[in-house]
Amino acid sequence: VDTSRYVTVEFDANAQGPWRFRPTVNSVRVHPGEMANVVYEVVNKEARAINAQAIPSYAPQEAASYFKKLECFCFKQQTLGPNEARQMPVAFYVDPNLPKNVTTITLSYTFFEVGLPAKTASN
Repeated sequence: VDTSRYVTVEFDANAQGPWRFRPTVNSVRVHPGEMANVVYEVVNKEARAINAQAIPSYAPQEAASYFKKLECFCFKQQTLGPNEARQMPVAFYVDPNLPKNVTTITLSYTFFEVGLPAKTASN
């Protein structure tokens, strides 16, 4: 852990579908190498199950290779039941080799519906 500096990690969310999707915090300050955890919340506003996937993006783009996720809802598709609300964690650290001129990283997720409508018990 590089305790000589901090990096601010900002969180953003974009929804392409029938849900509410947002981070529970706007930002955190971390030392490079320090583990951190944040949570995103999603609410399916439809009365049907939906398959969805989150795709991350980073700013500045050069920070992407230094942002290390150990746990993320973006690693696999999510199936949200009718009107389901879910909290989804992200566990990460920023590689201490991040260039010193990068003091803020923005992690943005776009959450969108994938494939055909999810099967329900009645299908």
